[in-house]
Amino acid sequence: MPIIKSAKKAARQAEKRTLKNREIKKNIKLALKAFKADPSAENMKKIQSEYDKAAKKGLLKKNTASRRKSAVARLAKDLSKKSTKKSKKTTKPAKKSEK
Repeated sequence: MPIIKSAKKAARQAEKRTLKNREIKKNIKLALKAFKADPSAENMKKIQSEYDKAAKKGLLKKNTASRRKSAVARLAKDLSKKSTKKSKKTTKPAKKSEK
């Protein structure tokens, strides 16, 4: 335990900051999980917003947040391509041979 007054205050501040940082990380993880479960534009917007908040507060570096946002966008693009391919495959009429 700290003995000096300033060390006690620093310990209190560190504890508060740790709790805030955990909350921010938790929000990021929850938003990412929601996005992976339902890759909609609204969920993508939410996860990108959470990364921006973390970068603004200094929890993540700016480039790290940017890289992760880019990865989310790529994931969304890939998932949208897969869903359109599936829908195209199911909408094709079956060929009938009439001879």
